[in-house]
Amino acid sequence: MLSFLAGALIGLERKIRQQPIGMRTVVLISVSSTLLMILSLEMSAKGTGDPGRIAAQVVSGIGFLGGGAILRQGLNIKGLTSAAIIWASAAIGLAIGAGLYIVSFLALAVCIASLIFLDKFEMKYFPAERTKHLELVFKNNRLDFKALHAVIESHGLIILNMDTGKVMSEKILRISFSVRTPDIVDILALSENIQNIGKLEEINLTD
Repeated sequence: MLSFLAGALIGLERKIRQQPIGMRTVVLISVSSTLLMILSLEMSAKGTGDPGRIAAQVVSGIGFLGGGAILRQGLNIKGLTSAAIIWASAAIGLAIGAGLYIVSFLALAVCIASLIFLDKFEMKYFPAERTKHLELVFKNNRLDFKALHAVIESHGLIILNMDTGKVMSEKILRISFSVRTPDIVDILALSENIQNIGKLEEINLTD
């Protein structure tokens, strides 16, 4: 029951954030890890096994389940936190099964506090975490790239690299940026400010 509670609390945080791993998954991991730890200790008490053998297999085997939570979406990798939660819930379950209740719930408290408060800290001080493509199409022969960079960065975007191309017959200039962006970007305000620099024909911000 303690493992159920620990798994449910961790899984609830993931569910609230609409992540691919949910409450049932984390509860099953935590409870089954506890059961395997109890089984390992009971077998050892009866002189029929090594108490660390099953626990070691849980630690190594849980990586396969964690790997399934990691997804690639465009330029971004998602699910690393969920994979770490899978590993952490297995560790907490093993500790509960070993009877280390105080240590287990201290670890649980640290995990939940990290998920809630460190996320807010990162959003405040490191908002530009997602990598996207920013494509601009201008009907210009020349452009002030320094001013363009300043406008883009003023909207919270961090420029990683830039590629340019020009269609000579149509006098079209294409500029492609890889940028780190906050979760929300006011694309309309960005396009209006860029139009003050040149004749902007098209703007796209994609993953």
